[in-house]
Amino acid sequence: MKTRQAPVISVRKQPRQARSARLVTYILEAAVRVLAREGAQKFTTARVAEAAGVSVGSLYQYFPNKEAILFRLQTDEWDQTSALLESILFNSEEPPPDRLRSTVRVFFQSEWEEASLRTALGDAAPLYRDAPEARKHKKTVMRHALTFMKEALPEVPANERAFVAGVVTTTMTAIGKRVSGEARSKSEVDAWALAIGETQRPPVAPHAIVFRYAGRPGRWSLAVMPSGPKGKKPHSDNPTSRALGPNRDKFGLKC
Repeated sequence: MKTRQAPVISVRKQPRQARSARLVTYILEAAVRVLAREGAQKFTTARVAEAAGVSVGSLYQYFPNKEAILFRLQTDEWDQTSALLESILFNSEEPPPDRLRSTVRVFFQSEWEEASLRTALGDAAPLYRDAPEARKHKKTVMRHALTFMKEALPEVPANERAFVAGVVTTTMTAIGKRVSGEARSKSEVDAWALAIGETQRPPVAPHAIVFRYAGRPGRWSLAVMPSGPKGKKPHSDNPTSRALGPNRDKFGLKC
């Protein structure tokens, strides 16, 4: 069986002069318009060059194929979002639980505000997700998550912190995609962000997903807690509970 070859997604060269930098900017701006208008399936270098008002040959000086353009758009989006989230997540002036909640809320808000672009980039992901650059980004995200969890859960063993980091990042990514495609208002986005972000204290949302650590390896539980008086029982002790009040099952969340 043939081994699938990862696409070449690195740029051919970096612009060194102001004129060249403007050309690359025009190409990327045009790429965003083409992607939003045509979608990932009909995205081509010819369409991008035409929208940018440049020749295909000029485009190929910097980008070897459409995958390279799409990945550049994706990395620009990743860099922008990552910088914003890291400024919140690693703000030592706030306690870790508050930072996590704020990070989730801002992430979901950005997904919602840029829904059309995020959806199109998500559709294009199969074109470059096996590339080394894409795998490197995933490792960076997990490294940052582990750094945060080490601060937030210092008493928890490293392997358990890694488990929680994986759950949180996977949940944020999965629900964020559904939020960008289905959430209808900012208040709805905020409600979901609050529910997902409640991992460290008794919930203040109508229903909140809460992680509990029993103090020994492998004893994490995940339940959906209703807001209410202290000591009130969870809505469900079943780790696969999807009890999210009136919005249950809307986003297909499976905890």
